[in-house]
Amino acid sequence: MEFNHISVLLEESVNALDIKPDGIYADCTAGGGGHSAEVLKHLGENGRMILFDRDPDAIETVTNRFKDDNRVTVIHSNFSEIKKVLAELGVNGVDGIIADLGVSSHQLDTAERGFSFHYDAPLDMRMSQQGTTAEDIVNSYSQKELFNVISKYGEEKFASSVANAIVRAREKKRIETTLELAEIVSNAIPAKFRRNGHPARKTFQAIRIEVNAELTVLESTLPDMFEVLNKDGVLAIISFHSLEDRIVKNGMAEAAKGCTCPPNFPVCVCGKKPKVKLVSRKPIVSGEEELERNPRARSAKLRICEKI
Repeated sequence: MEFNHISVLLEESVNALDIKPDGIYADCTAGGGGHSAEVLKHLGENGRMILFDRDPDAIETVTNRFKDDNRVTVIHSNFSEIKKVLAELGVNGVDGIIADLGVSSHQLDTAERGFSFHYDAPLDMRMSQQGTTAEDIVNSYSQKELFNVISKYGEEKFASSVANAIVRAREKKRIETTLELAEIVSNAIPAKFRRNGHPARKTFQAIRIEVNAELTVLESTLPDMFEVLNKDGVLAIISFHSLEDRIVKNGMAEAAKGCTCPPNFPVCVCGKKPKVKLVSRKPIVSGEEELERNPRARSAKLRICEKI
């Protein structure tokens, strides 16, 4: 199935990479190949582009899209494997990494993938199309576990009510579809709070993040991304909600820190040196022209750092 996705902050993120014609670049979330195609325009015949994605639909799409380009290597894997995969490929370092996090337009708009509360479909939400589904989680997690997921990953203030409603509903019948879950969640939220967007949005986000371990993977892989960058290499990450952005912001800031010794120490004893420098302290966001073309870009934030 073709992977249709509008690349967000395309020009800004690719320009940030400051592409060398003979450089090696990694796209950690290949999707439909939009960012990679733009990078390839700037690469010479000796340049190289390594694409990662865990979604089989994305892998099929980019494999077909770039089948005649010998500069491209497509890897069917979560980007958490970037360090291991590069070593297996004999690549000692890359000159730039781009990652466009979160759920894609294709995943949201393909009803049977079960990501959206707008379509009636099986509760799936798996980016890799393997492993634990959203249906498994809503029917097997305890009330406390559901509360923790919905509260932490959805930042839903009615998480307790939603978790209780899910447990009560599944006692009568297994919850199997997206619209079933959306209705249960909507009814658990007080009427006056249902007006600002779909009432199930935060819960669906939370369960999707849990299914795909999105934040765990991001947090644990950031250090590997810093490590595999060559000197002056650039890391550009696009996030779509505050939880992702916080991890990226804090991870880059921590990597940019130098000595952590107390100010009264005459000499440094910690030996810590900054790994990267921040290209900008504030995130880059979409302009009005892009928002008119793609309203989903409204929440996108691009953060950039450069290897020292």
